[in-house]
Amino acid sequence: MRREAAGAALDRAVHAAPTMTRPPAFARAAAAAAPPCPALARLEHARRLTDALLDRVRPDRLYERPIAERHRFVFYLGHLDAFDRNLLAAALDEPRSHAFDTLFASGIDPLDGALPEEAPAAWPDVREIDDYIASTRRRLDTSLPRVLASERMGGGAAPLAFVLDAAIEHRLMHAETLAYLLHRSRARRPLRRGLPARELAAEFVRIPAGTATLGRRRDDWRTFGWDNEYGEQPVEVEQFQIARRMVSNGEFRRFVDAGGYEDPAHWSPADWRWRIEHDVAHPPFWERAADRWCVSSVSERLPLPLDWPVYVSHAEAAAYARWAGAGLPTEAQWHRAAYGTPQGAERAYPWGTEAPAARHGNFDFHDERPHAVDAHPDGASAFGVEGLLGNGWEWTATPFAPLPGFEPFAFYAGYSADFFDGRHYVLKGGAPFTAACLLRRSFRNWFQPHYPHVHAGFRCARNG
Repeated sequence: MRREAAGAALDRAVHAAPTMTRPPAFARAAAAAAPPCPALARLEHARRLTDALLDRVRPDRLYERPIAERHRFVFYLGHLDAFDRNLLAAALDEPRSHAFDTLFASGIDPLDGALPEEAPAAWPDVREIDDYIASTRRRLDTSLPRVLASERMGGGAAPLAFVLDAAIEHRLMHAETLAYLLHRSRARRPLRRGLPARELAAEFVRIPAGTATLGRRRDDWRTFGWDNEYGEQPVEVEQFQIARRMVSNGEFRRFVDAGGYEDPAHWSPADWRWRIEHDVAHPPFWERAADRWCVSSVSERLPLPLDWPVYVSHAEAAAYARWAGAGLPTEAQWHRAAYGTPQGAERAYPWGTEAPAARHGNFDFHDERPHAVDAHPDGASAFGVEGLLGNGWEWTATPFAPLPGFEPFAFYAGYSADFFDGRHYVLKGGAPFTAACLLRRSFRNWFQPHYPHVHAGFRCARNG
């Protein structure tokens, strides 16, 4: 199946992708009228992004499960529109009446080790899912303009535009999930010629003591934010040092060559047990080929680019940091290095107030390949820390927890609260497949410490 591409930036991202051949059950006609308001235009743009990523999956691989801890591709095909339908049902005064509303409602996060075991035959035929998507989009696209004019949900719990923003951002976050699944799929990736080898040495920047103001005011509803972002929390941060750039593949290779994966002194007891149990011996996207290290991206393999950021789990990042005589920054330290200024006032973005653009970092589908960790000096913070937004999420040492006065959203109560368990860690920044709207200062991502499939790296921090 072929759906309309979402602009030149997305065209670059999917240029090598195979297209699907199933019937165009919900593709829009080329001459379709433009959505009548900005919110609906953003919803349509988000649909095109996720549609294009799903188009990269060959029909015979839609029932593949590339990541054991996640559902099959086919689940995400139905989930995105089921979520939209379920979330917006109250606003549109429509009951949840289709069996797929429930089947595709929720993803999984198996901390207890119980992995999904259902067979491909347990999922519906793709043509049925396409029909469901087409029906859902027609109903939403017919009803949303009418109800948006009222600006209130049927129950009055939240403005419809705010809930619609939640649906849009949910879809955009799942664009990253799809990128992870594509990265882990069994699709054959050609081995490309290597990039010029460029070793980088760690360089630290001293950040003076000051206040990091996490979160956002509870009365700040001018733009969308998730429930875990609300509740302003000033944190006094003592002077510290943080790496100017993310840890590169070349730096991490020295840890591998030094036997860092074989020495339990660098690992917490829980992380060491995980390493042994799963035979973890190198970063998740590295592999040996012809007696050299290579790295895979979503669509290709390359001899290890030494100046790209290394993508690893929290456990591996923490082990490297200990080996290097440092640690991971806390959420407050990372925030201070990114948004703080010598004058005290915080910036909207590390570089200032200008909206995120390609020169500031590798995000928003500009390029699915990582870039060199020093490739975006225009994105540096007031303290000269580089590469803070894009190119890879950054692990922190802070467990994911609520900010003061946390209140879950009534329309999505479990979004954050289900993960305040001390077993997930905050990530900041963004990655190549992170949408620009998710680069706001208050946004918080989180994952389990042993989950190795995220496009996430890190930088080191130390006292003094």
